Amino acid sequence: MKSLPLSLLAAVALALPAAAQDRRLAVTFDDLPYQTDAAALCDPAALTAMTKAFVAMLAPLDTHAVAFVNEGKVCVAVRAETLPKLLDLWLAAGLDLGNHTAHHIDIHQTTAEAYLADVDAGAPITRAALRARGRRLHWFRHPYLFTGETPAKHDAIAAGLAARGYDIAPVTIDNNDWMFADVYRKAETLGDADLMRRVGQAYVAHMATVLDHFEPYSAEITGGREPAQVLLLHANSLNRDWYPQVHALFLARGYRFEPLETVLQDPIYDHADAYVRAKGVSWLHRWRATDGETIRWEPAPPGWIKAAYAAPAADLPALAAGPET
Repeated sequence: MKSLPLSLLAAVALALPAAAQDRRLAVTFDDLPYQTDAAALCDPAALTAMTKAFVAMLAPLDTHAVAFVNEGKVCVAVRAETLPKLLDLWLAAGLDLGNHTAHHIDIHQTTAEAYLADVDAGAPITRAALRARGRRLHWFRHPYLFTGETPAKHDAIAAGLAARGYDIAPVTIDNNDWMFADVYRKAETLGDADLMRRVGQAYVAHMATVLDHFEPYSAEITGGREPAQVLLLHANSLNRDWYPQVHALFLARGYRFEPLETVLQDPIYDHADAYVRAKGVSWLHRWRATDGETIRWEPAPPGWIKAAYAAPAADLPALAAGPET
């Protein structure tokens, strides 16, 4: 039973200035070694250059980030030799690693048994890289944030992951950066620096809009206090170039960056989660649905970004010339 109406809790949360909130954030990056084209995933030199550039970008920012690996995305011909070196670049920078399945598998399209087999296939190289540094593989992130669309499948996956010793990495703040990143890569392919800049600026602006939604929304669930948050991003060229601006945005809003294990000590992460649907969503939405409350969805990316995501690269200049809605 709630001691105060949600409308009143929302008003209290909105009235609190940022300085009054204890804003803490864990940063996570999915889809290692990189969101890129298939040719690059077969090219050790390209993957090494991408990884070095990304890790160098993160180095001065002290994010304490965890990065989640899809081992099967790297071409089998170069995987055994190349992937350990790439993962060691992350670990040498003081970052952590987790399992994101071997092939970014979609649970909706397969069985729980096949899903867990892909979890196992996604572990050997990452586990060995961590073990070489006296650490262990224990983080897991569900691809697409899909946790199972039926109770039976959901429970079988949860039990299988627990039996394997994995700690689930939830997400509270998701801003569809993968959509912006796709458009950004298309602009890169065209060599259109102006369009790349426009996409990057739209991405940072959208992140601010998403925070305007999630900050008070999260405070409703916890009785007026913003919980420690977990941010989902991806390893790609968009974040290579624009994550520092996103990082600065969080700093300006009063966040401090902490390791994932520290953030998950917030009591909110003990909240019951009875969400079983064919949709991958923020844990804030899951908890709200579990409490019998209506989900309020975060803002969608701008219309021109959604249109450009759906279009071939050749159509981008015309789409980008239209209104920024």
